[in-house]
Amino acid sequence: MHATGTPGSPSASGSQRPWGPGVVVAREEPMSGLKRYRSVVADSARWEGFAFRPGDIVISTPPKCGTTWMQTLCAMLVFDAIEFNPPLTQISPWLDMLTADRAEIVERLGRQQHRRIIKTHTPLDGLPYDPGVTYICVGRDPRDAACSAMHHMANMDVERFLELRAAAAGLEDLAEIAPQRPGPAAESAPTPVHAWLESDGREVSMSLAYMLCHLGTFWEHRHASQVALFHYSDLLADLPGQVHRLAGVLGVEMADDRFLELAAAGTFAAMKSRAQMLAPGSDVGLWRNTEDFFHRGTSGQWREVFTDGDLRRYQDRVAELASAELAAWAHHGWLGAAVGT
Repeated sequence: MHATGTPGSPSASGSQRPWGPGVVVAREEPMSGLKRYRSVVADSARWEGFAFRPGDIVISTPPKCGTTWMQTLCAMLVFDAIEFNPPLTQISPWLDMLTADRAEIVERLGRQQHRRIIKTHTPLDGLPYDPGVTYICVGRDPRDAACSAMHHMANMDVERFLELRAAAAGLEDLAEIAPQRPGPAAESAPTPVHAWLESDGREVSMSLAYMLCHLGTFWEHRHASQVALFHYSDLLADLPGQVHRLAGVLGVEMADDRFLELAAAGTFAAMKSRAQMLAPGSDVGLWRNTEDFFHRGTSGQWREVFTDGDLRRYQDRVAELASAELAAWAHHGWLGAAVGT
């Protein structure tokens, strides 16, 4: 596989091995030796038995960290195209989301003759290992991810979500899962920020604990040649450079002028203008406003939301949940860390 886990860092030897124990937050339900991550939205057990092909790309990110952005960039590089038909959500399905029948998703992926791009929000220690697969993660300042998650939940048609889940996977298991609707359990929390901060992350993927757990599983293997970590702030700061880096990760070659064209088509504004083509669930009416799935696409919006008390608690929680090195990268990315911001 083509290297580049971390810029400027050599790939570690022995990268072709199953993932290690990872970090803290997962249900104690091993699935073929993997951790099982389960929520009302997704179940990583759906990966069991999935047949990979050489060259497959798995995009595994915490929610609201640029998942669709990375899917779009990968698809543009794989197809050397800006427009997609069918829409991206069908080209690059979320395998473990419980709103579509697993057999139908696997069949659709099986019919694809091109290089496959598969979405998930399952951490690396919950994913099957295959030496021919590239595993890509995108990080983001967790505070901005929290703000994006709040808007995401306000824009989701939750009743439509539950309708789709009932048809695809049933609702009988909801009694085992808390909360029983998407998003953190906010009933006992004074604000959505508190709910996001205090959740232990076991069943809630939109929480600080889950996000740092997820990033931690990739951080542990950041030198592996099959693993690549990107960061939201780096995509904002230098999208052409990051597209060029992604092409290197994927082994895609093209002229520099074409890189610039794809980068221009991959800006937040350009994606928002193609929301019906690019937004996940656009084909099943999952959003109250599909265009508004692409909400702001900025860094630093947390300053409008987090109080001084929230920030003090946030700093304490980050210190509990992540190493100083991981926390620094999560907040600043590669480029920000390089210039000391």
